[in-house]
Amino acid sequence: MINEKCEILKHEELSAGYRLLVVNAPGMAPILVPGQFVHVKVPALEASALRRPFSVFDAEDGKVSILYKTVGRGTAALNAANVGDTLEVIGPLGHGFPVECGGAAFLVGGGFGVAPLYFLAKRMIAGGHKGRIALFAGGRTKEDLLAIDDFKALGVEVHLATNDGSAGEKGLVTVPLDEQIVKHLERGENFEFFACGPDPMLKAIAIKAVGLGKKGWISMDRHMICGVGACYACIQKTVRGNSRCCIEGPVFAAEDLVWEEAK
Repeated sequence: MINEKCEILKHEELSAGYRLLVVNAPGMAPILVPGQFVHVKVPALEASALRRPFSVFDAEDGKVSILYKTVGRGTAALNAANVGDTLEVIGPLGHGFPVECGGAAFLVGGGFGVAPLYFLAKRMIAGGHKGRIALFAGGRTKEDLLAIDDFKALGVEVHLATNDGSAGEKGLVTVPLDEQIVKHLERGENFEFFACGPDPMLKAIAIKAVGLGKKGWISMDRHMICGVGACYACIQKTVRGNSRCCIEGPVFAAEDLVWEEAK
């Protein structure tokens, strides 16, 4: 883990509410693992404000890319950062996804949850993964489907679903996913799940993985205030008790997660 002063190289809007931030981080970029996160000090906020955690979209050639959505005061303030400005960034933080996969890799993302999955797909391909890599991306509308062309450029097979039917299949992302699961099971082909997105989707994927006896790697999104395990604000229940997403996670094996019963 290092604290690096990073010059902003690119900062642009992708679609309504979503932005891409690219910084120069030669010390951090080579040691980042897909699924890990970084903590960014937002310059427009007061000095006492806490850093904001962000998943890593890409890390290559000394540059780190972040794909984020404007959802609160911190990200709104980050929007004002310009090319040439300097950001203070801590990372790498947390445990990421395994890059090796036994069989097909089913990447399941909701909204900007696709960010670490793109980084993962790049690393899998660079590492010589010979199996199928398929992205299953879901969102409320087509505006919430991000980086689809980037995945296609890697040669990743893409399946889309939106709640309103504006792109891909109408409904949840598990609809096209289930279709592919059936085909693989009928052929006796192995596959693993790699998921990042909203909790209901993650729960569905984790339960599906366990029920099928397949490996599942689930990136849990919790309120990671300190990022270094000191504040215990990002607790996730696991079979080993309470775990901190910023230290033991954010990526957990599906069978290790304990889900709250619906009330």
